[in-house]
Amino acid sequence: MAVNNMYDSKKVTIRAFAALMVLTIIWGYNWVVMKSALAYAGAFQFAALRTVIGALCLFAVLLVMRKPLRVKELPTLILLGLMQTSGFTGLLIWALVQGGAGKTAVLTYTMPFWVMVLAWPMLGEKLHGLQWPAAVLSTMGMLFILDPMHLGTDTFSMFLAVLSGVFWALSVIVAKKLHQRSPELDLMSLTAWQMLFGSLPLVVAAFIVPAPPIQWAPYLIGAVIFNSVFCNALAWLLWLYALQRLSAGIASMSSMLAPVIGVMAAWIQLNEVPSMTESIGMSLIAASLVIISIISIRKHTPVDPAMAQE
Repeated sequence: MAVNNMYDSKKVTIRAFAALMVLTIIWGYNWVVMKSALAYAGAFQFAALRTVIGALCLFAVLLVMRKPLRVKELPTLILLGLMQTSGFTGLLIWALVQGGAGKTAVLTYTMPFWVMVLAWPMLGEKLHGLQWPAAVLSTMGMLFILDPMHLGTDTFSMFLAVLSGVFWALSVIVAKKLHQRSPELDLMSLTAWQMLFGSLPLVVAAFIVPAPPIQWAPYLIGAVIFNSVFCNALAWLLWLYALQRLSAGIASMSSMLAPVIGVMAAWIQLNEVPSMTESIGMSLIAASLVIISIISIRKHTPVDPAMAQE
């Protein structure tokens, strides 16, 4: 009986890890998909399509799974939508207009660093121990990538990418407070509602901000489907499945492979070859993320589901 239980447990772990790897590949490659889709639609047009249809897909999943649709904690959900969907998603797609897919991915994924820094004033959690070298490495990495001594045409896009990571971190902190206050809230329902609320400013921006008419090419339609169905509905199912069955350390470190995949995919498909300073910066940020994951493993800190990418 014990042998069977160990075998079943091993099978469950392998399935969960496989789900996480599929999810990481989807998230990582999507940076190339989003960058390429902007040849056919404006940033806010694509962002609005992605988030509105993505929210509808999540509501469809909720109906199929017979999960609750009732809205609770409405003010916090609206705030979360403004930060997670309007801020994080809107800014990263805007950053991709002029910025490289790989570089944007790495700068956006400084999110764990910003969570660590912002938790000091917002949660009273001061930096200590290994968090200090992680903070230094992330800061140095961003400076190498931004290269303030040789500012280029993509400086504004890089700023937007960093700001996207900040908004992502803020949404994680707000979500963490919300989970502590209302642990009974269904995460899938929460995500669907915040995405719907957060998509509304993006829809308004899509109509207000000047942009050429949308070119309904097969690639754009495929990109919208990929983002809405695979990167939202399927991704959340895979993420929650993995989190329930894997340790926090494995889930955290594996998901951080997404920007690495983004850099490699952009290099191969879009010919985005990182410069020497960009490569150093990316390596420093990667080292910082590894240290932050190690800290989580040592502390047995659970991965907040809100740390998932939309």
